[in-house]
Amino acid sequence: MTVEEAERLAASGQAVAAAEVLAEAARGGDADAAMLLAVWLLRGAPLRRDLTAARVWLRRAVEIGHVDAALTEVALTANGSGASADWPSALAFLRTAAAHDPVAAAQLALVNAMALDRSGLPTRLPAPESLSAAPRIVRFPALLTPAECAHLAGVGAALLEPARVIDPRTGAWVAHPIRTSDGGSIGPTREDLVVRAINVRVAAISDTSVAQGEPLTVLRYRPGQEYRPHLDTIQGATNQRIVTVLLYLNQGFAGGGTHFPEVDLTVTPRGGDALLFANTRADGRSDPTSRHAGLPVTQGAKWLATRWIRAAPVDPWTLA
Repeated sequence: MTVEEAERLAASGQAVAAAEVLAEAARGGDADAAMLLAVWLLRGAPLRRDLTAARVWLRRAVEIGHVDAALTEVALTANGSGASADWPSALAFLRTAAAHDPVAAAQLALVNAMALDRSGLPTRLPAPESLSAAPRIVRFPALLTPAECAHLAGVGAALLEPARVIDPRTGAWVAHPIRTSDGGSIGPTREDLVVRAINVRVAAISDTSVAQGEPLTVLRYRPGQEYRPHLDTIQGATNQRIVTVLLYLNQGFAGGGTHFPEVDLTVTPRGGDALLFANTRADGRSDPTSRHAGLPVTQGAKWLATRWIRAAPVDPWTLA
């Protein structure tokens, strides 16, 4: 009943007392208590966010045998939450988890199939195809394998909700009829090694740091859903979205092309392809010719993932 007792204390406003109950139980071998304490510290409620402390309790949960804690630790170790990013250690943790967990084993198989160096950087990339010089629009054929596409769609499927856009007046994410898809953002705790390696690959084709990318967002468009013409830049942003990378995860649907009206270009999605385009000009200002639309899907379902890349690194834990 330790976890239930802690939750009751937290609900009554006694978060510190609740944390003490969980810590004592975790020291005594309660994996669920250690995991819940780590979750509270990661989430920033009911305790103040402390990524370094969260990693301590996450490690305790792993040592006791908590499977979900092991996968979370892998993700945070790779992306550097609460400590420096450490791909070799994350891979070692995944190998340990894979011995007893089929989910971890499936992730390890995907990672092992990738062309990566010891730091998790890609050693092979497809040749780019220039589709437009101004704005810069480039396609990278077959950047992802079918298995990698399926993995991203599977991770994103559990997170889907009606998609939102950033309100230029408040900076908050809000629902808007301009965008009628369903989407979900893969935050740091869900950025498994497959997702992390793909994010690093996106950084490589865009010649940016992986830290500049917002969390990868998976989108699903069903018949009639679309994203009307828009710019990806954020009005008044001090850290602007300079590049967008779209990862097409499937094909076999009708409609759903990516249309750039200013240059009369429509890109037909092909599963595994990546489409990169610049959102800003050389002076850093928004480029109006990068206006684009996700055309309505007329049959089937279109799946894709979007990585918005900023001019400088972003903190995924505080990004609104």
